[in-house]
Amino acid sequence: MMDTETLPATDAGLARAAGLLRGGALVAFPTETVYGLGGDARNDRAVAAIFAAKGRPSFNPLIVHLPDLAAARTVAVFDARAEAVAAAFWPGPLTLVLPLRVEAGISPLVTAGLATVAVRVPAHPVAQGLLRAFGGPLAAPSANPSGKVSPTRAAHVLAGLAGRIAAVVDGGDCAVGVESTILGLEGAPALLRPGGVTVEALEAVLGAPLVAGGSEVRPNAPGQLASHYAPGAAVRLEVTRPEAGEVWVGFGDCPGAALSLSEAGDPVEAAARLFHILREADAMAGPEGRIAFAPVHEAGLGRAINDRLRRAAAPRG
Repeated sequence: MMDTETLPATDAGLARAAGLLRGGALVAFPTETVYGLGGDARNDRAVAAIFAAKGRPSFNPLIVHLPDLAAARTVAVFDARAEAVAAAFWPGPLTLVLPLRVEAGISPLVTAGLATVAVRVPAHPVAQGLLRAFGGPLAAPSANPSGKVSPTRAAHVLAGLAGRIAAVVDGGDCAVGVESTILGLEGAPALLRPGGVTVEALEAVLGAPLVAGGSEVRPNAPGQLASHYAPGAAVRLEVTRPEAGEVWVGFGDCPGAALSLSEAGDPVEAAARLFHILREADAMAGPEGRIAFAPVHEAGLGRAINDRLRRAAAPRG
């Protein structure tokens, strides 16, 4: 076990964090979606340490975070479609899965041995500051034990990873609250994971519908395992009448709900609160209890919310 530092989101804090990363250590930092667990994407030992800290399956690829499109082009091959969506949504909660540039020196542990790489340019000013202070690509999955609820606050990171990582940069609460959308552009545009950029927005830029992609057996992007984001308590979905003893989480008008993703039925608010509410409901239910979620409309950000909830409710391995 190591002491995990909490660093301020100041120039001095980011300089300290960048120094730790250059030394092969792991540092968690905020993005606009969730906190990421950063390690040098070109350092095999650092990337292996990410898997070890999270207990993450080694076949599940990681996202490489970069400060801008120019830096991303040095890691991945961009075609006209990739350039168009990057121009429209970067920096922001969008990850692109593109052909890997072998000369980029990205650790094969990052790509799980695939010929593609997942790249993202985050918008959060603290993430941007850290990437520029570090001066290289950072591999960064969500900063939580694998399969558990993703962190949207520094305290969430410490609750799951204190003693396993060198530091966390405390940049406050994350605004979006669900992870980035992952778009595959190897062939036809494929939705590999719904997230902070909606399908409708992507299709408008691409001028074509997205196809479903990915695999729960051999993922080609993060977040595709069937059981993921799992709290300790069992989870039931699409519940309009909870059973006795269940912690009911409402959405919209749900009189009697113990908690609510959004009393106004606002999917943006619900996305930002999702993982915090999962944690709160889990604490209320206890390991032998059950959490019941009210229906969330399957459109826009609702797709991403429902995707996370289905994985939280999936049978545990």
